[in-house]
Amino acid sequence: MANPVNVAVDAMGGDNAPFEIVKGAVDAVNENDKVAVTLVGREEIVKAELAKYKFDESRITVVNADDVIETAEHPVHAIRRKKESSLVIALKLVKEGKADAFVSAGSTGAVLVGGQAIVGRIKGIDRPPLAPVLPTSKGPALLVDCGANVDARSDHLVKFARMGSIYMKYVMGIENPRVAIVNIGAEEEKGNALVKETFPLLKECDDINFIGSIEARDVPSGYADVMVCDAFVGNCILKMFEGVGATLFSEIKASLMSSFRSKLGALLIKPALKKVLKKYDASEYGGAPMIGLNGLVVKSHGSSKAKEIRNSIFQCVSFVEADITGKIRESLIQ
Repeated sequence: MANPVNVAVDAMGGDNAPFEIVKGAVDAVNENDKVAVTLVGREEIVKAELAKYKFDESRITVVNADDVIETAEHPVHAIRRKKESSLVIALKLVKEGKADAFVSAGSTGAVLVGGQAIVGRIKGIDRPPLAPVLPTSKGPALLVDCGANVDARSDHLVKFARMGSIYMKYVMGIENPRVAIVNIGAEEEKGNALVKETFPLLKECDDINFIGSIEARDVPSGYADVMVCDAFVGNCILKMFEGVGATLFSEIKASLMSSFRSKLGALLIKPALKKVLKKYDASEYGGAPMIGLNGLVVKSHGSSKAKEIRNSIFQCVSFVEADITGKIRESLIQ
């Protein structure tokens, strides 16, 4: 068997660290023999969590880190001052080639700053985007950017489109992914200055399947496989998407439990409902990769449970095996 993909995991990052993070790492190793994990965090605490589980001990390593970067800390100051934090040490493992990828549910700002400052950008990529996979009625779709670049230029968005297309083709297995730019209407003349400037540039790209504009209401229907925008727009879409999903789930659950009759009905529809809910569960796809770096950096939700950490680790395996970083470098040469 080929060497497993080694994923450095920030064991202390996130609302549910370290117990859910460690459990997710153990689940990943137990379910996939292509995975090895380096858990970075306070060694005594991490090992105490690991002692609760059975796993192949040759595929989980613990690296000590005395500090933790908290969510409220200023990202740049934290990266500079807390060089012995779990997040910084884990990123350095990727930088030094001792790990193939990095996963954290910790501070988004620190992950973004650390990814660029420590792992570094691919030559030719000025603004690496954060790109979550969203569930739609037609399957997964990539939203690029959702949090890294609030103010972006048209040339940045063109590179987002190219990198997103590569990701969806080689990681998600979608041949000739449909690429669209997020807009306030379908007509080419609509949009703000950034969209109007970017639209014709995307039309001229012969290495992507550009299909025009996508309105926010068409995102859940799976109109496009890659949706390009600046991070301000993308983050609004992402948070609305998550909020509406959580609210609908809560309302459906409350309605089904409201009476004896509805509870009986709930039992009848439970298998079908579980299937639908799984299809629209974003945690099934893992975290949001920061694409365009010299190594893979994945940001999971701060509230991630073991399932999302496990799937984020699996996501890293697919990314590394497909050599997405190498393919992005090649696309910049063309």
